[in-house]
This record gives sequence, C-alpha cells and structure tokens, in this order.
Amino acid sequence: MRDAVERVRGSVPGKLEITAEGIVHDLGVPQRAHALTVHRVSRRLERVLPSGLVAHAGSPDVENVREGVLRRPDVIVVAEPDMAGQGAFDPRTLLAVIEVVSASRPDNDWVGKLRDYPLLGIPVYAIFDPHHGEGAVLSRIRRDSCGRPRYTHRTDFGYGEEVAIGEWSIHTGDLPRYH
Repeated sequence: MRDAVERVRGSVPGKLEITAEGIVHDLGVPQRAHALTVHRVSRRLERVLPSGLVAHAGSPDVENVREGVLRRPDVIVVAEPDMAGQGAFDPRTLLAVIEVVSASRPDNDWVGKLRDYPLLGIPVYAIFDPHHGEGAVLSRIRRDSCGRPRYTHRTDFGYGEEVAIGEWSIHTGDLPRYH
C-alpha cells in the first residue's frame, strides 16, 4: 500500500494515509480554520517546549512498517535531532501528536487515529475539534482485553481553557471554529 500511496500522492487532491484497515483519502478542501488552528497550536507549543524539542507542522509522515500504518499528523512534538534523516518519522521518537479535526472527515481523527496512534506507540494524542470548540488529550497506553493497545486516560477541554499536552500547557483561547 505504501508504494501505491507514494505513486499517486502528488497527482490526487487531498491527503492519503494508510491505516490498520486500509487507505484513507481525505478529499476535503483545506479550511482556513484548520490551518490557523495548526499554526496557533504549534506556535504556542514551541514557546513552552524546552530547547531541543520542536512542534513540527510540516506534513510529517509517521510510519510503522511492521503494523502497516502510515499517518500524517498535523503537528508532532519531537526532538530536533530525531528530525534528521530521510523518509517517514519513526513513531517511537515522537513525544506527542496533535490533530485538528478535519471539516470533512471528523471520524478519521476521533476514531481511526484514536485506534492507530496507540498502536504506533504515540504516548500523547491531542485532538482539537473546530466543529464543536472542544478537544481531548489522550495518554497512558495499555492493552485491552483483546490485546490491542488503547489510551486509558482522557482529559477533555473546551476552547478558551488551558490544556496540558504531555508536560506542556498551552491556552486554547482564540482558536477558530468551523462555520
């Protein structure tokens, strides 16, 4: 599937990702509210991260070949030296992943990525939802009764509140909403 995604990535509109269940193609037209939220969240994180860590929002692929999962988070928190090299980021190097729910496919962030990110070992997953002006931060990966990794801790927040993403807190005021 990785080869198929790479062959067509530049010739089809939208975003392509590989999940545990197949290829996700988000055809949604990019929303300014989405882009502005990504920008503000990544900048706010950059201000509170210690030296050597970055909140990268440059279309990073994150891939676990063994699990057959390739995702493209909106923002990743990673040590700057771990950005060196070629190809997709190793999910084991990421400290957190932030997603802004897409206008056209909210289930991709609230369901699919909620399933895939613990599978990849992402320790903290923060979701910002411009549909409703709220979000959640998920952490503490444990295996469920079927042996699948799942987040076991969830902290909900509303826009305008302070939110902790891992060890760092940012304010969620003035984040745009979808209309």
